[in-house]
Amino acid sequence: MRRLAIAVAALLTVFMALPAAAAPSVTASRELRGMWIASVANIDWPAKPGLPVAQQKQDYDSLLDRAKALGVNAVFVQIRPTADAFYPSTLEPWSQYLTGTQGQDPGYDVLRFLVSEAHKRDLEFHAWFNPYRISLQGDVTKLAPNHPARLHPDWVVGYGGQLYYNPGIPAVRQFVEKVILDTTRRYDIDGVHFDDYFYPYPVAGQQFPDQQTFAQYGGGFSNIADWRRDNVDKLIGELSSRVHSLKPWIAFGVSPFGIWRDARTDPTGSDTQGGVHDYDDLYADTRTWIRNRWVDYIAPQLYWPVGYTIADYGKLLPWWAHEVAGTGVSLYIGQAVYKIGTSSPAAWLNPEEMPRHIALNRATPG
Repeated sequence: MRRLAIAVAALLTVFMALPAAAAPSVTASRELRGMWIASVANIDWPAKPGLPVAQQKQDYDSLLDRAKALGVNAVFVQIRPTADAFYPSTLEPWSQYLTGTQGQDPGYDVLRFLVSEAHKRDLEFHAWFNPYRISLQGDVTKLAPNHPARLHPDWVVGYGGQLYYNPGIPAVRQFVEKVILDTTRRYDIDGVHFDDYFYPYPVAGQQFPDQQTFAQYGGGFSNIADWRRDNVDKLIGELSSRVHSLKPWIAFGVSPFGIWRDARTDPTGSDTQGGVHDYDDLYADTRTWIRNRWVDYIAPQLYWPVGYTIADYGKLLPWWAHEVAGTGVSLYIGQAVYKIGTSSPAAWLNPEEMPRHIALNRATPG
């Protein structure tokens, strides 16, 4: 999820909590009002690596208290930001964002604490995983010695100065699922959550280096794009089935980039002019996931103002509502709270812009 910020901390809400008078209580009582808490690069929490345990815990509690004060009822906490862990794991090393050193034990079971504190406040706890990202830098030797990427260098690709697991290798998919299922089994989480990162966002002048993998595993596909989408489809479909078999009550969902495809490319796409698309660039075919009920909810990141030519919130909202209609998949909307008061575009300087979004949500069936 992109840069996230509000006055108190860098946070984002699925539904921004408004004063009680903003809508009838019967409407407000049925809303999911979520807050994303990002750990990658210490965006939100912990504030920086290496803080004393007591400070980490106090800062997290302060975020939850702020969430309750705003009327939030769920937190989506990033617990596997770069193929590392915010919990003791035999599969992956401790996250560097806790102590400053990947693999170093922070001295407590972080995830158990995070879940417990959320539940004390009647907040749902959704565990937010990044499936393929290994590192924000490109040198595999800088990872912990026991990092799976060092043990399985054939799984790793470098792209845009970062490291990723190669989604086209079946062993990678099986490993990612194993990590998430292990966490789901051991902790009392309420949901498993992905954001918008599948195949990485395109980097100008660079090609994602998986041509040899396609030659090895792409039998039956006439082009690499369809094969890439199938790789991600398999991850979503298999993980959905396995998570729900393990704990049927778990909510599994994704918060993708807000544009599936433009109508310029596909007549059933949205009336937008996006430079990036889920389907064509991130190889995330959200429509297929919805139609197959592989996700319990979809939460597209609609980070644009009403009337914005390239991507109009007022047009994208009904498009996504139409996508989920009759499927049983819930629709939540990722709101760009961090853009309030910024000037790009200038519509965010209007204090009525975000309330307008919430009003549109509440008036849109589904």
